[in-house]
Order: sequence, then C-alpha cells, then structure tokens
Amino acid sequence: MSVVELFAKGGPVMYLLLIISVAVAAIAIERFRFYNYAKSDGEGFIKGLTDRLKARNIEAALDFCRHEDNSLSKVARTGLEAAVNGDNAELALINAHDEMAMQLRARLNYLSMIVTLAPLLGLLGTISGMIDSFNVFSVRTDQPLAITGGIGEALIATATGLCVAIFALVVHTYFAQKLDEILTSLDRIVNIVLSSVGRSA
Repeated sequence: MSVVELFAKGGPVMYLLLIISVAVAAIAIERFRFYNYAKSDGEGFIKGLTDRLKARNIEAALDFCRHEDNSLSKVARTGLEAAVNGDNAELALINAHDEMAMQLRARLNYLSMIVTLAPLLGLLGTISGMIDSFNVFSVRTDQPLAITGGIGEALIATATGLCVAIFALVVHTYFAQKLDEILTSLDRIVNIVLSSVGRSA
C-alpha cells in the first residue's frame, strides 16, 4: 500500500494533520534561521565587548556593537546609546532585553499547541473511522474482513497524529534549549553593560 493510499484511507482529518505538519516544518526552518542570527558568534561578541568596556571606552564599545549584527549587539547597543545620551541605561537595557526575548519566544507556543492537538486530531479520525466500521457491522455481519479492515484504516489517523506530535515535540524541545542559551547570553550582556556604565559614571 502506497503512502498516497494510506493517506486517503486515513480520512478527512489527514488533511488537517498534513497542514499542521507543514506548519511545524515551516516554524522549525524560520526559528532555526532566526536563532542562528540571534546568537551568531555570541561568545566572540561578549569577549570583544567586555575587553572594550574594561578599557572604559564606551565609544569604542558602541562602535563595536554597531558593526555586529545579532541579538546581543542590539541589546548592548541600546544600553550604551542610552548611557552616551544621558538617558536611563538600565531601563533601556531592560526594554531591549524584553523585546528581544519576546521575538525569541515567538511561535514556540504554536509548537506546544500542536504537540497536544495532533494526537487529538488523530483520535478524532480514528473514532470517525470506527463509527463507519460499526455501521458496516450492523449492515454486513457476515463480512468480518470489512469490519476489521475498517478499524485498521481508522488507526492510520491516530498513528499519523502521534508522528506529527512527536515531530513537533522534538522541534519544540530543541528550540526551547536554544532559547534558554540565548536568554542566558542576553542576561550576561545586560549585566556587563550595566556594571560598565555604572563604573564609568
């Protein structure tokens, strides 16, 4: 039995499962690219920024941030620009940190929802298929193969739903770990800039 035939035998719910599996793949690709951008050469940036701030050269540190393109440089640049302009650097850093954290968490809730939704959709397809099988039982009691075959086909939806949920769970777990790593680096940047701005003041 081909994949297309299995898909067709799974019932209408298979189309919904296909849509959400494509959504998981799309979110995975988008988040992978964004997270790679967010922490590109993160440790190198932290070291470079720390070295410049230890020399108490805020202008050099700010110029360094402007030539880097990642989430860490954006947060540090916001705080340093506020300090240079005489604004509240701590408030600027907190706002920039929170905004970047919100961007990093974007769409992860969809993955969490799909982990729960996919098995439920599969179960719905199975129940629908079993209802049809019992309808066959009430009409054709002398054809057991038609009944058991219908139940077997109904289970295709559950199996597919579980596969989609497992895929979404793996993707969500991977990006949750990446999120924690980047947020830790952002916290380090905030602390480094705050301590340097306070020392220079």
